[in-house]
Amino acid sequence: MGYGAEGFSIYDLQLWAQGLGLTIWIFLISSILGLLIGCLIGLIRSYRVPVIGKLLMVISEFLKNSPVLVQLFLVYFGIPAIFTIDMTPGLAAIITLTGNTAAFIAVIVISSIDSIDKRQLEAARSFALSETIILRWIIFPQSLSVAMPMLVGLAINQLQVTSLISVIGVIDLTRVGDIINQRTFEPFIVWPLIGLTYFILAKTIAYVGTRLEKRFSAYRLTNEL
Repeated sequence: MGYGAEGFSIYDLQLWAQGLGLTIWIFLISSILGLLIGCLIGLIRSYRVPVIGKLLMVISEFLKNSPVLVQLFLVYFGIPAIFTIDMTPGLAAIITLTGNTAAFIAVIVISSIDSIDKRQLEAARSFALSETIILRWIIFPQSLSVAMPMLVGLAINQLQVTSLISVIGVIDLTRVGDIINQRTFEPFIVWPLIGLTYFILAKTIAYVGTRLEKRFSAYRLTNEL
């Protein structure tokens, strides 16, 4: 490596590892929570639950169609101002990314359920199967096979979106890159390495997603037949 104002040190490697760990942690937590909440929103809207479904639609539309950075500022600065509570940068990041992820997950869930042949559902209901059984054994596996490519694409996008949380003081991977760059003055070394780290994380997500997509592809073939 080259040397800037102070040169690189073992401290930079430790800082990079900490930033990487925090980025992965916030990404995983917000993705899991967003998946759960998004699935719930999607099911409520698919089953057309009155009032609640419309309210959730308005909220999810706002989250989908407004900048994540604006949402981040609203959570970090707005919630404490309204409710007079403490809001840490990390918590604000998780809340924002969870809500944003849930909004897109809801759309994926709805479109995946709509792709299922309605004759299967009608046949299942004609045999007096409960909605829980239909959801578990018919809707879930088939919709998951359809949704998997979209979920992988969303996960990669949300990983990249995590770079925005550095603006409110979260010491994530992007913030770490800025700190190291300001100390060493080596942007053509620091930022390519930070970019490479994000690239490796994205390719890992894509690899796992491809394996899962192959695993559930049988359900999609059954649906198409």
